[in-house]
Order: sequence, then C-alpha cells, then structure tokens
Amino acid sequence: AQSAAQCKEERRILVNACKSVITRRPPSAYCCQRLRVTNANCVCPVITPQLAALIDVNYAIRVIQSCGRQVPRHFKCGSITTP
Repeated sequence: AQSAAQCKEERRILVNACKSVITRRPPSAYCCQRLRVTNANCVCPVITPQLAALIDVNYAIRVIQSCGRQVPRHFKCGSITTP
C-alpha cells in the first residue's frame, strides 16, 4: 500500500500529465502511460460529488480505455459508478 504522500504525488503527476483531456483534447502518450500505472486506490477516494460534477464520466472512461486500461462495468470510484 502507498502512503498518503505517495498517493498525493501520484495524483499530482496524473493531473499534470492529463490536463489536455479536461479540454477534450486527445491524451498524450505520457498521459496514457500515467493512466495505466496510477493506482486507482489513490485517485478514487478524492472523487467527491463536487468533483464528479465537473467531469464528463463517460468521456473519462473512454479516454482511460483508449489508453489501454480496462474499466470494469459498475466500478465504483469515489462518488462515481461506471455504467
């Protein structure tokens, strides 16, 4: 298991790597690499209802899958449950 500090650093790196996705631009190769290796247990606890309202969940799932990471059906991540 990762420490809180390690998780915070993983989230920071992921957000910085994938900023273009927020504006619906295709993910960079580095963003995809970060999406594949980032621990969901570090990211999911910070997905609050307020944050989820800012994210197009379906688009985010498509980006994650296009980068080669599987997203299980009905996967719960913070306040979001995938279709």
